[in-house]
Amino acid sequence: MLLEWANQGEDVTGELSSGIEEFASLVEGGEVKKMLGGEHDRKNAILTIHPGAGGTESQDWAEMLLRMYLRWIERKGFKREVIDYQPGDEAGLKSATVAVAGEFAFGLLSAEAGVHRLVRISPFDSAARRHTSFASVYVWPEMPEDEDIEIDEKDIRIDTFRSSGAGGQHVNVTDSAIRITHFPTGIVVSCQNERSQHRNRDSAMRVLKARLYDLKVKEQQSKLDQIGGAKKEIGFGSQIRSYVLHPYQLVKDHRTKFEVGDPARVLDGDLDPFIKAYLMQKASGTLGQPSAEEEE
Repeated sequence: MLLEWANQGEDVTGELSSGIEEFASLVEGGEVKKMLGGEHDRKNAILTIHPGAGGTESQDWAEMLLRMYLRWIERKGFKREVIDYQPGDEAGLKSATVAVAGEFAFGLLSAEAGVHRLVRISPFDSAARRHTSFASVYVWPEMPEDEDIEIDEKDIRIDTFRSSGAGGQHVNVTDSAIRITHFPTGIVVSCQNERSQHRNRDSAMRVLKARLYDLKVKEQQSKLDQIGGAKKEIGFGSQIRSYVLHPYQLVKDHRTKFEVGDPARVLDGDLDPFIKAYLMQKASGTLGQPSAEEEE
């Protein structure tokens, strides 16, 4: 028996090492889930990405972020549906919306809401100058059908248009794309993923419902803040993280101060360390506001 173990030493060591890593991963996952006790943390999520000012540069950065989140979703074993994708004029995207299905999808992705900043040598600049680009990430919980969010038909306008997917990469190019405008709030949502106009309408209504619920929650929180003088939560307009590709390599979260020196790994979907740092500090009450510091 000992001889057999000796002969299989490398295999046993490899299996043991793999088992320890798997156990550590399960423990860490359990710790993260303990921190996700919010009312909607277990729900599916709706994630939207918009480029900031800067044309092609920012639109390309928004496309990079979309790929990063799709890779993260794949790593987590979640399901995803790109329900809207508006391509950029020359590269990248003008807007993208993804429905993410999985336990704690919203609780985890809520850590990503905010403005993301990229510093790099521009691939679109013939002079190879350094550029700074911004893109905003918004995250809402997907609300169940029985949630009390009323949408009066007279308050919305539904338009049909032709989808504009880039060569079918993200969406089906059809005449059944749907855009819904909600007059009381000015919210506009669209969906062009399905070939069925009816299914696109249903998907767009899901997004509108989530955004209206989020707006209601924010209005309630704002009233409570005015009454009690409570410290406001970090807004979506705040810069939360910088990704520096030049003159050095660094990804830094300005709220938690957590950073790593391998942007390629992060952009390939390795976001869990950032999400965990955010959730831990939020749970302990030590989460800071995004700083205005600029990496050069």
